[in-house]
Amino acid sequence: MCITGFRFDNSYPHLPSLMYTRHLPVQVPNPRMVIFNVSLAKKLGLHVADANDVQCAHLFSGNRIPPGADPLAQAYAGHQFGFFTMLGDGRAIVLGEHRTPDHQRLDIQLKGSGRTPYSRNGDGKAVLGPMLREYIISESMHALGIPTTRSLAVVTTGEQIFRETEQPGAILTRVAASHLRVGTFQYMAIKGGITGIRTLVDYALNRHFPEIRENDHPALMLLQGVMDRQIDLIVHWMRVGFVHGVMNTDNITISGETIDYGPCAFMDHYAQDTVFSSIDHAGRYAFGKQPEIMQWNLARFAETLLPLLHDNPDTAVEMAEETIQTFRGLFNTRWLAMMRKKIGLCDEAPDDAILVSDLLQWMQQHQADYTQTFRMLNIDQVSPEDLYQHEAFKAWHQRWRERLARHATPSDIAHTHMRSHNPAIIPRNHKVEEALRAASENNTMEPLQSLLSALACPYEDRPEFASYQHPPEIQNPVYQTFCGT
Repeated sequence: MCITGFRFDNSYPHLPSLMYTRHLPVQVPNPRMVIFNVSLAKKLGLHVADANDVQCAHLFSGNRIPPGADPLAQAYAGHQFGFFTMLGDGRAIVLGEHRTPDHQRLDIQLKGSGRTPYSRNGDGKAVLGPMLREYIISESMHALGIPTTRSLAVVTTGEQIFRETEQPGAILTRVAASHLRVGTFQYMAIKGGITGIRTLVDYALNRHFPEIRENDHPALMLLQGVMDRQIDLIVHWMRVGFVHGVMNTDNITISGETIDYGPCAFMDHYAQDTVFSSIDHAGRYAFGKQPEIMQWNLARFAETLLPLLHDNPDTAVEMAEETIQTFRGLFNTRWLAMMRKKIGLCDEAPDDAILVSDLLQWMQQHQADYTQTFRMLNIDQVSPEDLYQHEAFKAWHQRWRERLARHATPSDIAHTHMRSHNPAIIPRNHKVEEALRAASENNTMEPLQSLLSALACPYEDRPEFASYQHPPEIQNPVYQTFCGT
């Protein structure tokens, strides 16, 4: 056997049966391993004999079900681009919940594993490019210190799947704290009523917030706990210039992990209205709108909890609104604290928000690279690059130095803050596309493996990875990403 050590302990099937359908992955004709995450496997406590073994390909394609698994497709709903619809795992199967050596409970899910009862008109399949994109970006997010689902393996299925062209079929094995979503609660609120919501709240508290499950107001505490984690997550996204691209309520996890890396990408030059998704024509999920959309999504979550917040409906609404209205103030405080660290400040001053805002405004006006600008900030001198010799930037740089001196911030502490909050390497879009083309079209994995090696140490300036630090020589203003369904 290629891999042993799975310790399944499945709790989700104890929820009401309306929340899922037990369902086996569709058998595939000729699975082949493409990539396997050895370091993640070790963290999970899995024992790997030969990751390239044919048995491994059958395991991670769903052809072989590991002992203790209880495969199921989850039901959920969601607001997609603001419109509510009933959904579910249309192309994914949760094999089960694995217990790690450090007692974490983690979902093991196959994505792209064929039709389920929730597939509607879809084929339930996935193709290689989007599955490798999720592998690349999710592992990069993990290395950046951002809560995320992770990728254990990608296999090809031996099939050609038609999207706009024929492409190799593929399946991703995803690892998540859970797949509970805002949309899961929306589904239960419609299908299960008050009893169902109470059951789901208890389950979510036991799984993700055990420290608050005995509180006198568990539903309110769950709302606050989920909001707290989502604020931290969005602050992280804004820190590194990440654009999720499809912040539907079915893509917002209760655990606070980033999930579903379809039309996501990282900004090169800074612009608040940056959009990459080919279907986000109105810019609903633009970079700068992500906090606003998260607050909107959390309001939808709060609506599902109203019957448990208070017996009086009006009082319940007031409690929910009062909580949701704290989002903006909490986010702004944490965002500014994060931005202070990006420019090396370790204390607070009343004019810090203006200092940060003026830098971002200059970056947008001059299409400065978001990642490089922060990484190249130097207390002692202005960068010699032509862009940073602009008089407006030099004036800002002088104000910044004066701010540091005014509060006597030690230069070593300032540098430490900046180096730990400003990555040197992100998954640059042109490098990601280069790797995906090589793997999908030329069956060559070297560019992808090299990219993954660079992304594994994002805060280090290493000469061998210098080419991954630079934006493309020619800006591509129409770069688009696609969901892959």
